[in-house]
Amino acid sequence: MSFTSALALLAALAPGVSAQSNTTYVDYNTDPEPGLYDFTQNVVDWAFPDCAGGPLKDTIICDISARPHDRAAALVSMFTFEELVNSSGNLIPAIPRLGLPPYQAWTESLHGIDRANWTESGDFSWTTAFPSPILLMASLNRTLINQIGSISSTQARALNNFGRYSLNVYSPNINPFRHSVWGRGQETPSEDANILGSTYAFEYITGIQGGVDPSPLKIIANAKHFVGYDIENWNNHSRLGNDMIISQQDLSEYYSPSFKTAVRDARVHSVMSSYNAVNGVPSSANTFLLQTLVRDTWNLVEDGFISSDCDAVYNVFNPHGYASTGELAASKSLLAGTDIDCGITYQWYLNSSFTKDEISRSEIERGVIRFYSNLASAGYFDGEDSKYRDLDWSDIVATDALNVSYQAAVESIVLLKNDGILPLSRNTSSVALIGPWANATTQMKGNYLPLGNAPYLTSPLAAFQDSSLHVNYAFGTNITSESTDGFEAAILAAKKSDVIVFAGGIDNTVESEAQDRQEISWPGNQLGLVKKLSQLGKPLIVLQMGGGQVDSSALKASKDVNAILWGGYPGQSGGLAIFDILTGKRAPAGRLTATQYPAKYAHQFPATDMGLRPNGTNPGQTYMWYTGKPVFEFGHGLFYTTFNASSKQFNETYNIRELLTRPHVGYNTVEQRPFFNYTVSVKNTGAVESDYTAMAFVNSTAGPSPHPNKWLVGFDRLGGLKPQSSHVLNIPISLDNIARTDIDGNRNIYPGKYELVLNNERSAIVRFTLTGSVTTLATWPKEAQLIPPS
Repeated sequence: MSFTSALALLAALAPGVSAQSNTTYVDYNTDPEPGLYDFTQNVVDWAFPDCAGGPLKDTIICDISARPHDRAAALVSMFTFEELVNSSGNLIPAIPRLGLPPYQAWTESLHGIDRANWTESGDFSWTTAFPSPILLMASLNRTLINQIGSISSTQARALNNFGRYSLNVYSPNINPFRHSVWGRGQETPSEDANILGSTYAFEYITGIQGGVDPSPLKIIANAKHFVGYDIENWNNHSRLGNDMIISQQDLSEYYSPSFKTAVRDARVHSVMSSYNAVNGVPSSANTFLLQTLVRDTWNLVEDGFISSDCDAVYNVFNPHGYASTGELAASKSLLAGTDIDCGITYQWYLNSSFTKDEISRSEIERGVIRFYSNLASAGYFDGEDSKYRDLDWSDIVATDALNVSYQAAVESIVLLKNDGILPLSRNTSSVALIGPWANATTQMKGNYLPLGNAPYLTSPLAAFQDSSLHVNYAFGTNITSESTDGFEAAILAAKKSDVIVFAGGIDNTVESEAQDRQEISWPGNQLGLVKKLSQLGKPLIVLQMGGGQVDSSALKASKDVNAILWGGYPGQSGGLAIFDILTGKRAPAGRLTATQYPAKYAHQFPATDMGLRPNGTNPGQTYMWYTGKPVFEFGHGLFYTTFNASSKQFNETYNIRELLTRPHVGYNTVEQRPFFNYTVSVKNTGAVESDYTAMAFVNSTAGPSPHPNKWLVGFDRLGGLKPQSSHVLNIPISLDNIARTDIDGNRNIYPGKYELVLNNERSAIVRFTLTGSVTTLATWPKEAQLIPPS
């Protein structure tokens, strides 16, 4: 069936659908899986319009000297009304009379290419599988993040040139990782929104798009999921129906900064509205979010477009009930600013909405023009001589050969505990490799990468077997298993070995899209097996794998567990990266970008409580506000060597007014301009060459209470410090970094004393004072809605 006839069939069904009651459908208040039609999810044979000899060759859309908006407007003006409505979804059917091929906007590039039109083997059968974002950010290497975005877009363009991929990606996911139970925390960079989340957003988006305001766009990035989306199905609360109650203070301070950076600074060309509602209004129909914040306050690029999450427009009707029919859900979302529907609700219902005068043709055109304007900006209509059209399979092979996936995994792995057993002694001749991650292959990819389609997947077992070490392997137990059938073989393998490595934790069987965890303890009987292994009197190393943290307090406290490493989802070279860290070929320098909480944290308060500050049973969320004792702190990470960090900077005093009246060429706002550099001398005082990673924190009692424990204001990574060598670390500090958010959402700078420290060890302390009056740096707009429920 052709795309055109498929839509005709769906349209024929629409009147019956709209007439039915919400109660006749799946209860999406509890079911987190949207009922997506195959049509929405299909990949297509992508192609370029023929601007040399096709029907459009003499029209403005093919005029490369015209503005992208004008080109898109000219094209859309030629559409019949049916063609216009058909072009309002993520999958746009072909328009043969204009020579427009079918187009699918829904492709993914979270940490490598997904949803491509792959070949079975040979050319275009694979692309690079990078580590998951939560692991990648642990490297504290912004250049690496940008490079991975750039490589991904090169590989995407090569696929696109041969009809196998889109010019759009629904990536990156920049929601902050607020609560450990979230199944998609693995997709995000950190629980820290203002520095780590925002930096990741900037670097990855500019890597994907080809820079800030590039011409042409390399690939059109999408900042998702706006906003307050961080629960899948916890305690039977479906992401599709969640109404997240968020104060303006928390919305401004925590849930939106990464999106502000994406829109204002990285100049992302599209934003995704999330499934959930915020304060009673579904995101796809929320004018405060989509218009007031994204467009009016943060200045989304000209013709930047907003796409719904897939079927989120339908969810405005079912289950949110903000619209009483699917037809009204379509019209309300379109009027609120959702330009493109990932789904078929627009394509089903906009004709009826138009007939009933709920919307006008020009209001439908607005979103479609924005979409095609972006395609024009990406060279879709520019012919074979346009930039990036020469990329092919050889460029995929060449960028993969840079071995960046391996480098990212090595730089990101975090050493949580080490009593000196690591790196392994050169006298080690045999290793027992035990556990459900020991022979992991597809597990290492995490989510949003296809099961196949990587050039290789090197498991820890394969890496060890490829070495001179004798390996005794036993599966032992599975992630959630309670069976002890494999214990005997595991213990036997351990007894025959010099060193025991247990590789376990969690994987996508317990954390994934549409699946949260109820517990943050180690699942199944893995710790039971580890305890038995620890009683053998042999060195024991535990690899804690998976995106979300698990409570490893028993392992941390046990003198019989000699070392713990966190390896996340390390990508195609993960096994080799782990091996090289364990054996000392490479030295660890990653730091946790999410707090490891004790298991009881998952039961102290509802995971749907979005309040960050301590309140009632809520002990505070994230490292900034948590009042309990974490198992491993945000920012924790050990080295194979020792470092001394010191600063000779003296206490300084700065006048707020003077700082805010400086010129700020190169910065969007004056508060983004650094007012001093935190300069630290770092010496490797040990015997092992190692990278050094640093997080700079501020704490202060300036401003109203409650005061955060501390907050991150900068970070950096120094590469390759040889023993006894010293390097200088410079972290720029701006007023934007040290501002706080008041109850109305305004960002203020407060006079008073501030303390700046390096890492959790609180080294290189520098104090400074701000004088003057409380000053508002950015006023948060008042929440108001232009589209009421009905």
